[in-house]
Amino acid sequence: VQLQASGGGSVQAGGSLRLSCAASGNVASMNVVGWFRQAPGKQREFVAITSGVGRTIYADPVKGRFTISRDNAKNTVYLQMDDLKSEDSAVYICHGQRITTSRTDDYWGQGTLVTVSS
Repeated sequence: VQLQASGGGSVQAGGSLRLSCAASGNVASMNVVGWFRQAPGKQREFVAITSGVGRTIYADPVKGRFTISRDNAKNTVYLQMDDLKSEDSAVYICHGQRITTSRTDDYWGQGTLVTVSS
C-alpha cells in the first residue's frame, strides 16, 4: 500500500485547509489511519487517528479545530484543519497501520507542507 498526501499550502492564521491521503490499496483494510506532523528542528508528533470502527483520537493542541475522516469507497483519509495557528506549520504525513494476529505493518506517505502565517 502506498499513501499519497496532498492539500498542503500557505494560509493565514484563522484560515482552513483540507488535507487528503489517497491510498493505492484498500484503506478499509487498515485498522488505523491518521496524520502526524513534523516542524523544522522538531520531532514528528501525533496529530489524529481514526480506526476502522470510526473511533477518533486527537492530539490536545488540535482538538476542536481539526477533524479526521475516512472514505473507504475512495480509499482516502482527510484532515480538515480549521482556525489554523502559526504553530500548526509543519510537514503533515499520513500513516496507516494494518494489524493481524501475526504482524503489524506500518505505512507512511510522503508529507505535504502546511505554512500558517500570523
